[in-house]
Amino acid sequence: MSQKSVAIICGGGPAPGINTVVSTVAKIFLKDGYEVLGIHDGYRGLFSPEPKVISFDFHYADRIFSRGGSSILMSRFKPKDSDFNTDFFVKNNVKLLVTIGGDDTASTANRISKYLAKNNLPIANIHVPKTIDNDLPLPDRNPTFGFHSAKDEGVKIGNTIYEDAITSNNWFVMSAMGRTAGHLAFGIASACHFPMLIIPEMFNKTKATLDKVVSLIISSMLKRKLLGINYGVALISEGVFHIIDEEELKASGIMFTYDDHGHPELGNVSKSNIFNILVQERLKSMNLQIKSRPIELGYELRCCRPIGYDLTLCTLLAIGVKKLFDEGISGCIVTTNSRGDITPMFLSEFENSDGVIPPRLVDIDAEISKLSFKNLHFIQEEDYEQLGLITEDPTQYDFNKILNW
Repeated sequence: MSQKSVAIICGGGPAPGINTVVSTVAKIFLKDGYEVLGIHDGYRGLFSPEPKVISFDFHYADRIFSRGGSSILMSRFKPKDSDFNTDFFVKNNVKLLVTIGGDDTASTANRISKYLAKNNLPIANIHVPKTIDNDLPLPDRNPTFGFHSAKDEGVKIGNTIYEDAITSNNWFVMSAMGRTAGHLAFGIASACHFPMLIIPEMFNKTKATLDKVVSLIISSMLKRKLLGINYGVALISEGVFHIIDEEELKASGIMFTYDDHGHPELGNVSKSNIFNILVQERLKSMNLQIKSRPIELGYELRCCRPIGYDLTLCTLLAIGVKKLFDEGISGCIVTTNSRGDITPMFLSEFENSDGVIPPRLVDIDAEISKLSFKNLHFIQEEDYEQLGLITEDPTQYDFNKILNW
């Protein structure tokens, strides 16, 4: 029998701290005599007839500890049951499959474990949750690893852009990642003191439309104009784009590519550019000359070096993998609470009645949210008289009326 081993795969997109998890898992299992194998290309690589594999030693694991990106190449490939085979597990005497990714990667790992058990290969699997979107419902509202590092990098860029706005006396329309939840945009905008923030959770009492998003941005521009401030940054979470009706997007005149089902491929367009163009068109119709430029905050955030918070969190989660494995726990997600206690969470604890893991959203009723929204610049009823000199309908740019708050 060959040396017992631990296999690691990474699914989905990059997040700061992946290498920290991989490095720590490798070091702690090497110490106990395991071979540690990193499988490139996610599940596609795992079930390939010729998988590409890294065999970790201490020196390589130690070198990658604080690096951004992932030393194990990633993939979003989701295998069908017919793709499953036991070849890699048998050949390498795998005792534990460590998966790093989102809920989809975790669900697939559970499917694989059931398949292996049916084939008399009881191999443990433990999942380490990562996403810069911070939208997994972890206990104690603890952040997903990578979120704070991505936010920190976004704040550095955001502060630079805001300084540019002050220096050049103009506006920037910025978009940030976050397909479902607005945590990243909220964190960046709040830290940078941007005058306008728009996240999908804000549309809890009204339907999101392109017109409403544009009106919110211009509401901030108009408020600052009344205050004698001719610059600013409006940050929109890309998740807003995903809750706007597809038919409205198609009718907007925006050029999209379309997938095989005829749906706009939103990942191929710059959200900031689209909103900036719509803002400029509206300003032109109002005979207002306010210069604005688009800024897309996207891939710049995913492979930055992890900050101290994530280095500590990822180390703890990786040590937690070993703890749960030694306790014979499998088919779970490793989590920690605010005290640093390691606990397993099972998919059944995340899932709703439809078997879907609902995303953790920004709690807009929390005091931190209310105070942050209050700190924005936007038109209110008290501005109507002064704003009447600029537009015939001040209510169109009233922040609370737009959102029906």
